[in-house]
Amino acid sequence: MKIAVIGAGLMGRAAVYDLAHNPKVDMVGVYDIDAKLARMVAHKYGHRKTVAGRFDAGDVKKAATLFKRFDAVVSAVTYRYNPGLAKAAIGAGAHFFDLGGNNDAVDAEFKLDRAAKRAGVVVIPDCGLAPGMVSVIAAGDIARFDKPESVQIRVGGLPQKPHPPLDYQMLFSAEGLINEYYEPAVALRNGRAVAIESLGEIESLTFAGLGKFEAFSTSGGTSTLPKTYKGILKNLDYKTIRYPGHCERFKTMMDIGLASWEKVMVDGAWVTPRSVFKAVLNKNLSHDEPDLSLVRIITEGKIGGIRKKLVSEIIDRFDRRTGLTSMMRCTAFPITIIAVMAASGQIPTCGVMPQEKAIDPDIFESELAKRRIIIRRRWNRP
Repeated sequence: MKIAVIGAGLMGRAAVYDLAHNPKVDMVGVYDIDAKLARMVAHKYGHRKTVAGRFDAGDVKKAATLFKRFDAVVSAVTYRYNPGLAKAAIGAGAHFFDLGGNNDAVDAEFKLDRAAKRAGVVVIPDCGLAPGMVSVIAAGDIARFDKPESVQIRVGGLPQKPHPPLDYQMLFSAEGLINEYYEPAVALRNGRAVAIESLGEIESLTFAGLGKFEAFSTSGGTSTLPKTYKGILKNLDYKTIRYPGHCERFKTMMDIGLASWEKVMVDGAWVTPRSVFKAVLNKNLSHDEPDLSLVRIITEGKIGGIRKKLVSEIIDRFDRRTGLTSMMRCTAFPITIIAVMAASGQIPTCGVMPQEKAIDPDIFESELAKRRIIIRRRWNRP
């Protein structure tokens, strides 16, 4: 099979690495607006299976031609390009998957369902870590209950050694981070889908051997789960894990308008606070030090009339052997697993689908384990 990766940033690199080391994949295409970067990634991560070239993700016409060479396309560019790329992939007869992270972009992709069905292709948005991997794991956990009632999803990518004042380092795009903190979160409360302001509802939690953390509401993490499980679950929510104090400090910057798109005059030039904010975050938080990823999914309900609580956890760390950060592994490997599943016929239905409906959790988790992303489960009393 032949799979293209669009975007040669951190997540694109990890996607290329995983696909190139998969014996089922015959060729990996690496494309970026920076041709030199694409060639570097192909050489460093491609394992002699790669072709590389320049490609502007906003050029939908060229995308439709390029994608005809591939069985599946993985988008590792910012979310605003995904609806156009998905449309191009459908026109080319290629399966399409992206890292998502924006509800409006995902909604636009779902409007392509009829076209995807006619083309006989699979399109799944939001296939990263969260949204992404956690949705498939949660679906598998929910299926273990006769009467599931609630799901809490907590996820964080963090530096192993935090630096003040934010105790954070850039592990993916600044645009994605700001979007998570800026847009409203979607949850189920008492069976109803509700919008919740991000950077709120702070709670404390502890991971054994790692100490205390905080978690707070952020956008995008639930993806399509509220719609899928409305009428099945009473409560479902998602929160991002950070070191204590991060949320309050970051919220102060957001509250004074640093995430705004509204232009302001600075030294005779009109600039958006958001563009400056992104540049400052990238400059001052790009520490490039070992990271870790934390996942905790708590599912409660009844089995055989008895109330149960299932806790699923992942603690994943920077891989010194490959040089891939934990965030790269936990974000890119899920999308490459899904792309290969589709291209090899392991996703039986076509169209634009939520991954919690389309992906077999057992196959997916088995593939994660092969990549040393281990899920540990325990049953507790609620």
